[in-house]
Amino acid sequence: MSLVLDSSVTLAWLFSDEVTTRTAAVLAFVQSSGAWVPAIWRLEVANGLQQGIRRGRIDAVLRDESLADLTRLPIVTDAETDAHAWASTLNLAEHFRLTLYDASYLELAQRRALPLATLDGALRRAADVLAIELLGA
Repeated sequence: MSLVLDSSVTLAWLFSDEVTTRTAAVLAFVQSSGAWVPAIWRLEVANGLQQGIRRGRIDAVLRDESLADLTRLPIVTDAETDAHAWASTLNLAEHFRLTLYDASYLELAQRRALPLATLDGALRRAADVLAIELLGA
């Protein structure tokens, strides 16, 4: 079994002051069983790390090392994210008042019938309504 991994959990692994027992457990699970991510994931993770540089939380060396570490994980980017963007993803975003970025994780978890690893409160509430198993928080 695998899971859908969102950028909030991923970034929690990379900022040492945000790691929790639960997010570390998700990392261990991903290392052994892999994860699925929507096409937006790489941009969101890189943006989060770039914001960390701008705020003085990390430096470019840590950013680059973190991105290199992530490429070694068995994470698969979903090739169908775009195909669902203007239909089911948009509907989920509208129904749950989510950004389309967040709804893309929800849509992927629902479509693949996988648990969702997220720290985002609104996304967790929407997943709960849809009876999607939640991990991470």
